Amino acid sequence: MRCATKHWHWAGRNTSIRILDRDLGQSGAQMTGREDFKTLVADVSMGQVGAVFALEVSRLARSNLDWHRLLELCALTGTLVIDADGCYDPGDFNDGLLLGLKGTMAQAELHFLRGRLQGGKLNKAQKGELRFPLPVGLCYDDEGRIVLDPDDEVRGAVQLVFRLFQETGSAYAVVKRFAEDGLRFPKRAYGGAWAGRLIWGRLRHERVLGLIRNPSYAGVYVFGRYQYRQRITPQGEVHKRVQPVPKADWRVHLPDHHEGYCA
Repeated sequence: MRCATKHWHWAGRNTSIRILDRDLGQSGAQMTGREDFKTLVADVSMGQVGAVFALEVSRLARSNLDWHRLLELCALTGTLVIDADGCYDPGDFNDGLLLGLKGTMAQAELHFLRGRLQGGKLNKAQKGELRFPLPVGLCYDDEGRIVLDPDDEVRGAVQLVFRLFQETGSAYAVVKRFAEDGLRFPKRAYGGAWAGRLIWGRLRHERVLGLIRNPSYAGVYVFGRYQYRQRITPQGEVHKRVQPVPKADWRVHLPDHHEGYCA
């Protein structure tokens, strides 16, 4: 980008060029986590920016709210917006209209991309072929099928949980039995240096509830058990959190898809 500004003869003796690249690889759908975009908005609002350069300005923000807020600030402070197609003055009606259309098309493009990706995932899930991280005790074989874990110790620990729960009908009783006998229970690590490895530790009550409520252990393939819900924090940031979906609203439900630990 520094070379581009020089090519466009913007960089002069008294010109300071600041490169904002910490947001690379992050989604422009919202401002949350995009520190450089927040810095850009703050600097523009204080009149400290003469021009905003980008190879494609519509990628600065994929949200119409964030994009038009930036354009309004640029118009108020006389900040130019420059990309590979030309130089724009957001304070000019025609330039502002064109920049607004670019932002709208960018958000629409993101919507279409998401739609195609979700459609592809749903199509594979309806065939029982969409792969996702499996709970401990289940794994994929060489052909991509879901099978019981070949590790006898892992398989035995999971089977013991279901057998004890069937006998006692209490998750607390299962945890108590494991603690009294000094038994450990495995969990699979996701992400980081330990990704994919088994970690053995104490069995906890919430873990037992997670096992007995997971349809995968009954040989059922499901898709759409959870969905993201957005909420606005007191700081004005948009955060996502996972929420369970009622069973009647699951997108895919395929019984007898694979061998399980319980009926």
